[in-house]
Amino acid sequence: MSNPLEVFYIEDDVSIAQAVKEYFEQLNYKVTVFPMIEEAKKAMLKFTPAIVLIDWNMPDGQGDDLCRWIRSKWEDLPIIFLTARSDNHYVVSGFQNGADDYVVKPFSLEVLHSRILAILRRSTKKEEHRLFCDEITLDKEKISVFHNQEEVVLSSPEYQLLLTLIENKGKTITRKQLLEQIWDNTGNYVNDNTLTVTMKRLREKLHNPTCIKTIRSFGYRMEDTV
Repeated sequence: MSNPLEVFYIEDDVSIAQAVKEYFEQLNYKVTVFPMIEEAKKAMLKFTPAIVLIDWNMPDGQGDDLCRWIRSKWEDLPIIFLTARSDNHYVVSGFQNGADDYVVKPFSLEVLHSRILAILRRSTKKEEHRLFCDEITLDKEKISVFHNQEEVVLSSPEYQLLLTLIENKGKTITRKQLLEQIWDNTGNYVNDNTLTVTMKRLREKLHNPTCIKTIRSFGYRMEDTV
């Protein structure tokens, strides 16, 4: 049997969430239920599922806000709204904020499954070009960096330093490795202080993020803190 498809389901109604979870896990899906939007955000910063199902009204916010947050980080992650409302205002708002489809409650589990299959068939498998850590997003395709969705202008060494750390998120990279990878590859010899200065400027431009850690006398590590 193939590995199960990972589904994140943001839903605070326990009975509905349990019914969806049980049905889809029989079909070789792995369903993780989140009763709060903030819990779902933290989980998605650590792992990207195959598809996200979002209830419209949640205790700590609205589904369209979460959808907009997801789209700021993953352009192609499939999203389906599950809503008790079918009027045009909710439907239009959902699609405007990036949803791929919506299903009105109460819904048939078979219908929901068919919608999921249709979206997964339409979605093309693309190389992941957006990397992130806390509120920092790096777009490799556009060679752009964002902090809280505001673009930050970096020099080439600053960008390469951030790219190296975020591509190796969770791993400690030595100062020697960073000097060799960022500067020696261009044929430029630099001293150790160059890295210190570049890191200082990078941190300042990113509002001194806590996700960039200094490993004293060794190197740096980038890791999620939220």
